[in-house]
Amino acid sequence: METERKLGLLLIAGAMGVMIPYTLLTLIFDYPAILRQDPGVILTSFYQGGNPLILTWWAFAMLGIPLVIACVLLGQKLEGTFHFIRWATTLGVVGLLVQMIGLLRWTFVVPLLARNFVTGNATTKEASIVAFQIVHQYGGVILGEHIGQLFTITWTVMITYAFAKLKCVSKATIGLGYVSSGIYVLAQTELFATIIPGFREVPLAGFVGSTLWILWLVLVGIEMIKQKRRVKPTYTQEYEKTL
Repeated sequence: METERKLGLLLIAGAMGVMIPYTLLTLIFDYPAILRQDPGVILTSFYQGGNPLILTWWAFAMLGIPLVIACVLLGQKLEGTFHFIRWATTLGVVGLLVQMIGLLRWTFVVPLLARNFVTGNATTKEASIVAFQIVHQYGGVILGEHIGQLFTITWTVMITYAFAKLKCVSKATIGLGYVSSGIYVLAQTELFATIIPGFREVPLAGFVGSTLWILWLVLVGIEMIKQKRRVKPTYTQEYEKTL
């Protein structure tokens, strides 16, 4: 199987692997809107979701693995063409992995806190809420949404730049890569709003940005599959000196 076809299939599989459980979570857990609710409401709703909800969160984290593989393969393909690709690959892999780690808190940590909150006494309930807030702020806000998303956005911009120079995907796909990244980064305002009272958020930036990013992955994957020949590097030492 040609490298381009393999990359294309991995990108599409990873995008769908993220989108499907995300859609299920919106239906069975009112995600992400529920995250704005009181911690007690979140924990109670999670407990009521039972094992299907736990497994859906696990799938949300693990089904993104094809994207990690695609990130590595794409880096291997382009690292001899552009000097910055190794950095891009490192950022991409780290970004995806920390997002997976952040999501797995819903599988291996939150279920315990939800059970303690629902079945415990008043002291246990209070302790569960505090523990949830700490875990959510660290695993979700710091790792998944701050470091993970920023690294992923940076990888997207760098790869889109490489695609533009090689002219191996359409201008529309290149434009979408930049636009989705620009909107996605605005979602960081919501994170700062969790610790800075009155900090102005950009509504729906996270949802719109992430949705467009998923679409970008699919389009890149389709264009990779359609390529009839391998992209040949056009990068030269003289070009490197002009960067």
